[in-house]
Amino acid sequence: MHPFPNHLTGLLYALAPWLLACCLMACHGPESTPDPESAQDQDVDDDKTAAKEVTRTDLEWKEVLSPLQYEVTRKAGTERAFTGIYWDTKTAGTYQCVCCKAPLFRSNSKFESGCGWPSFFEPLEGSRLVELKDETLGMRRIEVRCRECDAHLGHVFPDGPEPTGLRYCINSASLSLVEDAPSD
Repeated sequence: MHPFPNHLTGLLYALAPWLLACCLMACHGPESTPDPESAQDQDVDDDKTAAKEVTRTDLEWKEVLSPLQYEVTRKAGTERAFTGIYWDTKTAGTYQCVCCKAPLFRSNSKFESGCGWPSFFEPLEGSRLVELKDETLGMRRIEVRCRECDAHLGHVFPDGPEPTGLRYCINSASLSLVEDAPSD
């Protein structure tokens, strides 16, 4: 057996983190990254909705979530671009947190950003989102989490459409869609 395939495999494993960082930078490059100094540790609307924290043990989360949902929401993972079930969905409804069912976004705020993840220009009024500084993978980003259960949802960037100019780039695995009832 020729040693080249083993060497190539080792090289791919060694380059995987770098390739992932490059892919994320292509979608979320420094020119679209907000200044973390301007990010708040909590959502501005603290008093509009009463937070009812949802807490479960790690084992309980593993029992109620799929492996991908668990990796994304509880371990701050990221699904691959263009693979999530909602990245190109146009169904009318409300997107909610897959962990605690907190309503997060309406479908009328969803837009095609070309990044491969569901993108929204604004959360629902009385937002249940928390924005935190995220400097992982050598990038400066703003992480978006669910206020009620602390699920990792995705990131927010200042390169979205009007009226907000924001792009909430959210993992499909962190969402569930409650479709609007059909109108008669």
